[in-house]
Amino acid sequence: MGALILARLGMERGLAENAVLAGSGLTLAAMEAPDSEVSAEAETAVISNLASTAGPGATWGLDAGCRYHLTTFGIWGFALMSAPTVRAAVDIGLRFIDLTYALTAPYADLDGADLRMTFRTPALPDDVACFILQRDMAAVHTIQTEVLGRGARFRRVTFTQEPASPEAAARFTEVFGVTPEFGAAANTVVFDPGLVDQRLPQADERTTALAQAQCRALLDRRNAHAGLAGQVRDLILARLRDVPSAGEVATALNLSERTLRRRLSEEDTSVRTLVDEVRATLAAEFLASGSLTVAEIADRLGYAEMSSFSQAFRRWHGVSARQFVAARTP
Repeated sequence: MGALILARLGMERGLAENAVLAGSGLTLAAMEAPDSEVSAEAETAVISNLASTAGPGATWGLDAGCRYHLTTFGIWGFALMSAPTVRAAVDIGLRFIDLTYALTAPYADLDGADLRMTFRTPALPDDVACFILQRDMAAVHTIQTEVLGRGARFRRVTFTQEPASPEAAARFTEVFGVTPEFGAAANTVVFDPGLVDQRLPQADERTTALAQAQCRALLDRRNAHAGLAGQVRDLILARLRDVPSAGEVATALNLSERTLRRRLSEEDTSVRTLVDEVRATLAAEFLASGSLTVAEIADRLGYAEMSSFSQAFRRWHGVSARQFVAARTP
């Protein structure tokens, strides 16, 4: 979704699809698929195309960050929205930051008694690094306003970069609602201490626990591509509507079924378990994104009967799909 947002921004600004996606290996059609995943390298290539077109000192990164809504981030955004407080939301967000599009490796600490997030400058060309910093920091502000309301502001915002013009400086102030300190030692946002421990409007401990469990499962899946289990997951993902049998998986991997079972057992899993994990994770992710109906999700995951999908979803997540959707609806 993140690269798709960037591509659409570039095309709105006059870039052709092949120009905005040059060097990324991406296509709009592939990115529009609900289960698409984009590497950091591919996303950086798109950002590089945008930054070079925008020119030095541009604020396209801020414009991009304003388009990264809670719903953009799927289950990660759901976990933040249902967190008890801003402080808890920051903690959750950073624990699962690898599920987002952030390329600045942010971390939280205290500025005196105030909660502060610091964003590292990526080791990339200056124009690309500036775009990414603008985007990631503006996205955090967008999320804060969606969680707390449009009146929410950071207490302080600092950038190491200097604005290229008074117009650029004004755009920073417009986006953040406060005038940043430019030429600072670090890129930071400091939260209003009066808001940090205030209970969030949609706080729900059960819901955020469920969402965090899904974040952990999704992160585990993304980190598992190195082993045999990762290869099996890839085969399952390629045939969601017609999940391969253990025999078909073994054939695709040039293994006997016995060897496949043994090697997966050494990784504490099985083909059946991996099918369940993939379906459970994607079901929650699709529902959180709101991009598909429950019936469409059931079909995409290979369930001919809604009743079978409903039973499986309750077994995976402890609630019905309808309850899962209702819990995330404001």
